Amino acid sequence: MTGTPRIVSLAPSATAILDAAGLASRVVGATVHSPLDRPAVGGWLNPDFERIAALEPDALCTCDDLQSDVAADARDRGFDVVHVTPETLDDVLDTFAVVCDAAGDATAGAALAVDCRAHLDRVAAAVESASRPSVYCEEWADPPMAAGNWVPDVVRAAGGSYPFLDAGVRSREVTADDVAAADPDHVVLHPCGKGERGDPAAFAAREWDVDAAVHAVDDSLLNQPSPALMSGVDTLARLFHPDADLPAQWSPPTETESDGEI
Repeated sequence: MTGTPRIVSLAPSATAILDAAGLASRVVGATVHSPLDRPAVGGWLNPDFERIAALEPDALCTCDDLQSDVAADARDRGFDVVHVTPETLDDVLDTFAVVCDAAGDATAGAALAVDCRAHLDRVAAAVESASRPSVYCEEWADPPMAAGNWVPDVVRAAGGSYPFLDAGVRSREVTADDVAAADPDHVVLHPCGKGERGDPAAFAAREWDVDAAVHAVDDSLLNQPSPALMSGVDTLARLFHPDADLPAQWSPPTETESDGEI
């Protein structure tokens, strides 16, 4: 390969990482889920490989076990694929250098991770002496599922406690009794793929025996393994600890094309 790498991002998280690291100009194609103005190459699980080939990429970026088949199919077709499968918040931050290395600048990804870890340290210092409210994060409503993977880490980074799952464990179905027994102080609705369309009224209509503040947040702030999780930490910290002296909300250390809206 010579010159600037050409990247097709098949994972919104990879697009967000490259954008936050100042490498969006190297993304020549992305899925329909990306707000970057790039040629669309299909969906997350059904990319159009003819369109991808026409873009002459040096590498494709994929993420998560759910894209394993897509990654394998792409490799079988002769594409160079960078596939990451983070399970915890630390894992997510470690992927930044890996994804940015595909775009020819691992250092930019490493610097982005350092910046994010420094922000997490500032949030941790701000909530260190505060009590930790119990939190239920719901990734899916039918059936109800408690969010796993890095979400427990995000909740704890924001100054909450998460009695449902350990970090790194896949999301799991829960019952009304499970949630009632945990007695959460906060319920956070972030249904996967629904954006900000979590519905507190629909949650209330279940008539679960739960006395908690119910919040709906953009699903990308908790579900996307990218720098968006920093905004997720900031959002939750402000919900859990409105009186804490929290740092300014995180923003990318470099100028981005999307202004952080990925």
